[in-house]
Amino acid sequence: MAISLVVRWLLGWALCQRLMRLPERRLQGNLKISVLIPARDEERTLPNLLPALRAQSLKGFEVIVIDDHSSDRTAAIAESAGVRVMQPPPLAEGWCGKTWALHHGVRASTGDILVFLDADTEPQPAFLERLVATRQALGGLVSVQPFHRTEQPYEQLSMLFNLVGLMAVPMGPGCGVAFGPSMATSRVDYDRVGGHAAVAGKVVEDWFMGHLYEKAGLPVSAYIGDGLIAYRMYPGGLHDMVVGFAKNFATAAGEVRWLWMLAVLLWLSGLFWAAWCLPAALLGWPMVGDASLAPNLVLYLAFALQLLVITRRVGDFGWICLIFPVPVLFFLGVFLRAILNLERGTIEWKGRRFPTR
Repeated sequence: MAISLVVRWLLGWALCQRLMRLPERRLQGNLKISVLIPARDEERTLPNLLPALRAQSLKGFEVIVIDDHSSDRTAAIAESAGVRVMQPPPLAEGWCGKTWALHHGVRASTGDILVFLDADTEPQPAFLERLVATRQALGGLVSVQPFHRTEQPYEQLSMLFNLVGLMAVPMGPGCGVAFGPSMATSRVDYDRVGGHAAVAGKVVEDWFMGHLYEKAGLPVSAYIGDGLIAYRMYPGGLHDMVVGFAKNFATAAGEVRWLWMLAVLLWLSGLFWAAWCLPAALLGWPMVGDASLAPNLVLYLAFALQLLVITRRVGDFGWICLIFPVPVLFFLGVFLRAILNLERGTIEWKGRRFPTR
């Protein structure tokens, strides 16, 4: 048992060695760039994103905020920032809100390079140039998973979802994975794969968009945004976070490659074991193996230390790593909710209902 747990602990380090940061590159020549931002009830997030776009080292790009029939001040905030605002027609049957918004945003844009940014992203000044320059060097579709910035204690509970989501996929040039919060492509390649119309009803459109590029023989590359782009997920509260992660988990779990998932599950089983065994040794709960305190304390501290180190490039999750049984319980609870979503066949998000199958 001890050797097995050590192997699983080491596997966690190995899985995180593949987290590649967006490379430092300079843009060659002059490109016409359109930045497209789908926004539904994003009055809290746009005041962070739009000033960050004005501060970019890259200049002269077009910004379009697609106001997806918001019920708040999303459109007014975007207009006051001096960017172009448009509203798509009412949502058509068979489409998700984000794919519908971006489909119409692309049609209204003029750039040869299309950059898709979620409204809650917060790019650093060098980000846009590095993203577009990397796409220029590699071709195809390039995406970046932002660093998860947290403010409230409940946001720390998302630690395992952020970490597992990156552990479970390959990363780097040609990895075949796409992250929806920030993506760049040429208009030519976008049209070649059918654009968002080809993934109209997909809740996690980024995964399926990446598949389309691969099928067309175009490279799909992905990186982490450590130090370059961040986001604060679900500032609306714990309920939004639970629903959001259950939505993503239910629709994307089947897309993860089985070999990566097996490795992640092995690591998770070690983490879950450590989360149970120290409380069990302290409180006399039933457990398999050595029930003495010392080895279980060492196991617990080993996984806590590992989480402290490997999450630093993923998000602000410092103190929650020391009491990791709490996010473990949260992870399992949301996992069960995701299973129920799969059984029901639908999920609800931002006042709309979408299929999970």
